[in-house]
Amino acid sequence: MVRGTIRYWAAARAEAGTAEEPFVGDTLGDVLSVARAARGPAFSRVLAHCTFLVDGVRGGPATPLVDGGVIEVLPPFAGGSGQV
Repeated sequence: MVRGTIRYWAAARAEAGTAEEPFVGDTLGDVLSVARAARGPAFSRVLAHCTFLVDGVRGGPATPLVDGGVIEVLPPFAGGSGQV
């Protein structure tokens, strides 16, 4: 398992209750599953409308993560419209 940082923006930050937190996981899907499980359904609804950048590149559930990597969770205000 790799470790890195997940950063939340706007509505995702409000629902997460934090601007950033560490992650442990091998893929973007793994990390988002853990984040969803740690929070309520309102957080999952926000994530359903977000775009996810992994080290600056748009990612999907199978996107591999690297040690020290950064996941950016961007709600629609920032161009987000995908679902993971």
